[in-house]
This record gives sequence, C-alpha cells and structure tokens, in this order.
Amino acid sequence: MDFAAADIKSLKADRLTCVRNNLELFQELSFELHPGQLIQIEGANGCGKTSLIRILCGLARPAEGAVKWCEREIEHARGEYYADMLYIGHNNGLKGNLTCEENLEVSAIQDHFRQGYDIEQALEQMGLDELIDEFAGKLSAGQQRRVALSRLLLSDAPLWILDEPFTALDYASRERMEGIFDQHCQAGGMIILTTHHSMTIPNTDVQLLKVDAA
Repeated sequence: MDFAAADIKSLKADRLTCVRNNLELFQELSFELHPGQLIQIEGANGCGKTSLIRILCGLARPAEGAVKWCEREIEHARGEYYADMLYIGHNNGLKGNLTCEENLEVSAIQDHFRQGYDIEQALEQMGLDELIDEFAGKLSAGQQRRVALSRLLLSDAPLWILDEPFTALDYASRERMEGIFDQHCQAGGMIILTTHHSMTIPNTDVQLLKVDAA
C-alpha cells in the first residue's frame, strides 16, 4: 500500500519520563518518526523498552511529557490515532480454538484491515498457506507468531508499533519480516520496534534509539 504524500503524518515523543513502581526508568526522552523511517529501540533488560512501547500505544501514560500524532496529543486524538496505528506486542492475541483464518477475521474488526483484504494471500506470504484451516492452539510458537504478524500485511495503518516481533521466528522468517518492513517504509509507512536482533533493511532509514535507565 502506498500512503498518500498529501496526507503526511508523524509521531513525536516529547520529553517522556516513565516511572514504574516508584522507579524512574527513563526521563525526558524525545524523538520523532516520519514517513519512510524505522526506529529500533535498544537498551538493557529492565530499562523500560516495553514501558515506552505501551506509552506510545496509549496503553500507559508517562509521568511527564506527551506523545503526539500529527501534532496532537494522542489522548485527544484517540480515534484517528488508533485508526492509523497497528500494535503487536509480546502476546500474539490468538484464540487457540479458532483457525488461523478465523483469528484474522476477528482481528479484521479491530485492526481496520484495508478494503478487499485477502487473508489467504497474507498467510501464504508468511509461509502459512497450508495451515489456514488449522487451529491456532495446535501451531508451534513460531507459527503462531507468524499468524499474528500477518496482520501487518492486511492492515492499512501507516504506523506499526511492534514489541519484539522476531520472538520465536527462525532465520528465514526474520528475513521475510525484514523485507516486509522495508516495503512498508518504502511505501511511506513508519515502524517503531524493539528487538535484540540485528536487522538488514537496506532501503529504509533505520534509526537507533537508546533507552538508558535514569
């Protein structure tokens, strides 16, 4: 999908401070994400990477600072923001008693899948075409992760926020995802993610964001 140049959008973190259990994880963290860019969040375990992701998604509030989408604080633009953003966290969000196809049909309701979406094609692109009618509960951890990530291929959201998307993926699947990330950014999309893996995304402006304990 190509995102219209006339509808340029951006994400801005403005002087974010995060406190959890009375412990300050990071302070005055600022950055901007624009079309065609990918930000990779780095930092030691416990530094607040997942907490930052939750703040960016509007699932938690910062102790100080604000997250802005198109120059508006996301708490005042939730409808627009959630229509433009797709979040995939550690939890795959799959129901074990539903098939791969049925799980994605459920996701279509909440994820604003693009018009004319093709679940079978998305699963095929993720190497799961033979498992379309398999119950999610019978899949391996890597297969479940690929089902969850196939939502990216079906969504029309320009902004992807991903927490450890490569979890349980083998090398070939990680390469496949890197290609998908590259294509999304080349089309004017934006990605912010956490990962412990090094990435090879040759055509995309990849920026590293170091999160250090306060």
